[in-house]
Amino acid sequence: MFYLGYGAGGPAFVWTWPSVFLGQFTVGLCFAELAAVWPLSGGVYQWSRRTGGRAVGWLAGWVYLSGSIVSLAAVAMALQGPLPQVSRAFQIVGDASVKADSARNAVVLGCALIAATTAINVAGVRLMARINNIGVIAELVGAAILIVLLLGHARRGPSILFDEMGRGVGQRWGYFGPATAAALMASYVLYGFDTAGTLAEETSNPRRRAPRAILQALAAAATAGALLILGAILAVPDPTRPELGRIDGGLSMIVKEVLGPALGTFFLALVVFAVFVCALAVHAGSVRLAFAMAREDDLPMSGLLGRVPRRTRAPALPALLVGGLASGLLILNIDLPHVVETLCSLAIVWVNLAYLLVTLPMLVNRLRGCGLPEACDATGARLFSMGRLGLPVNAIAAAWGIAVVVNVSWPRAIVYGTGQWGRFAAPTWTIALLAVGGLYYATRRRGRPPATRPEHRAEADR
Repeated sequence: MFYLGYGAGGPAFVWTWPSVFLGQFTVGLCFAELAAVWPLSGGVYQWSRRTGGRAVGWLAGWVYLSGSIVSLAAVAMALQGPLPQVSRAFQIVGDASVKADSARNAVVLGCALIAATTAINVAGVRLMARINNIGVIAELVGAAILIVLLLGHARRGPSILFDEMGRGVGQRWGYFGPATAAALMASYVLYGFDTAGTLAEETSNPRRRAPRAILQALAAAATAGALLILGAILAVPDPTRPELGRIDGGLSMIVKEVLGPALGTFFLALVVFAVFVCALAVHAGSVRLAFAMAREDDLPMSGLLGRVPRRTRAPALPALLVGGLASGLLILNIDLPHVVETLCSLAIVWVNLAYLLVTLPMLVNRLRGCGLPEACDATGARLFSMGRLGLPVNAIAAAWGIAVVVNVSWPRAIVYGTGQWGRFAAPTWTIALLAVGGLYYATRRRGRPPATRPEHRAEADR
């Protein structure tokens, strides 16, 4: 999404990155505190149920599951940036420089990637864990080397980082408007860190490890991303080229131009692998969320969705369902020229709205004087807690969540095009999502006592 940030804000868009990170870090601190108390599969859904009640929890789970499916589709389309630049053979549909052809090709590549992540998630936990571990190591090492190479090829000093390139000229609020539009890039990258809590039931000592993993995931993504953006802007041969603001150019074009065709293609191949691993992780998190909701009998066909085969130890039906819905979403929007930006905005809004359904009830409880239960490990040692900083950090996190939802939903033509469908997709579909979720809960779930399905209860409860 580098092209989106650069196109909207010019080189100065780099300063939106630390701003978004600090806001998301307050959310991460809240989640880390909750993960120490309730390290349960489903993360956001489980935390919202315990801080806001069953209705709020169900709505958070519904919104987050929908957002995760859209996120999988959006991440899968990220292949359109690097893959056609690795080889022109991957531009299967039309010309990459034509917006409509680029969007259609992104859908084709995205569906192929989702098919692969679906097969791996169905195959079981072991295979997914191995691929994920290899991918994370390769991504971190590759990112570190790429950062060094880009900074080593710097052509200009840090003064370019303050160059707005006239983006704020003639704007009512000056550069503020372009900067908030450019912040969509950082908002797209810096979410999903809660997945460490979602997978907590599948690790040892989760009360201690999950909070640390949540914060480490966010900090690692923010640090690597900031340095990559910095290195790319300092090394770009011509910062005024219009291709830097297009999906067929952007960061991928800079890497190839700066490092040369051979080395640049190698690193773009590594980027493709990173996108694959990211999609795999998003798919796995979506499956665990669907399983968690089914385990609490909060989804239609909960008996089938909550079934875990002994051989694979992974919920197969949710993996197929999530993959099918994400692919269907891409296919339905194949003729939308701004399909990448539109689906990314939906993913950001829905996931951060689900985050808000955790941080807001958590803040209300703090204001009422109802704090979290004290989290301790088996030895009695106290685990992660913000202590007295909990209230102000929680208040900032809730306010930040509202700001992100409003900012990304804003119908900007510079991002979503002039068509009404693209510009108003986020607010329109968000209202529809909340209406459908509320109606379903009111007619099918309200009044039913909360109960874990019998096959998932602990032996002592059966």
